[in-house]
Amino acid sequence: MNGISDILARFKAGELDEVEALRRIGACALVNLGHTRVDLERKARTGAGEVIFGQGKTPAHIVEIARALHARGEGVLATRLAPEAARALLENFPEAEHHERARIVRVGRGGDKRAGSFVALVSAGTADMPVAEEARLTAEFFGSAVETFYDCGIAGLHRLAGVIERIRQARVIVAVAGMEGALPSVVAGLVAAPVIAVPTSVGYGANFGGLTALLAMMNSCANGVSVVNIDNGFGAGYNAHLINTR
Repeated sequence: MNGISDILARFKAGELDEVEALRRIGACALVNLGHTRVDLERKARTGAGEVIFGQGKTPAHIVEIARALHARGEGVLATRLAPEAARALLENFPEAEHHERARIVRVGRGGDKRAGSFVALVSAGTADMPVAEEARLTAEFFGSAVETFYDCGIAGLHRLAGVIERIRQARVIVAVAGMEGALPSVVAGLVAAPVIAVPTSVGYGANFGGLTALLAMMNSCANGVSVVNIDNGFGAGYNAHLINTR
């Protein structure tokens, strides 16, 4: 918000008239790249900055958006990246972190790390880890501490029972599962914190690409369960961060 604050200070001091101040504020808020209008004031407005959704964008466009954010001093989070897009970011940002399984590249951070409360990330099986990792990396990028509890599916409830006491200490829980999607309901019946359920497309034919898990989670009989879309680890991590930092 420093750019707009400086403009308002100059306007108050009489160094800028109203028309010029409004023009400069508009220029601060958006960078028009032709193919994309980058929202540089999103972080000041909402608490979390612009994120690049890589799917459907060319590597060149993704790099150009990342440069616009980086030039402003913002961290860069790019999700759902094809291999060639990830390579392009790594070539242009040597300090970038590439998380291949989650299809994410991060440059810097989008928020300061907060001490104290944490997000518990629970996943059913190893096959759900790409979506779970997308959630973890997103929440961490914005500043939340995340503790992971992987391979806790209900096919072996003793695995969940062995870690449930620590999970109960989290401010918010992300539960990721495919197949029949039962894990979030089981977790929600054992904890006081809100549970964000993430259905994945993992499963055999009658899973219908995650639709079975999605409907099961939306019809949960456990209280405190909210549901994001199929494979939407980013959305779960983002919402978990918002809850964790309120």
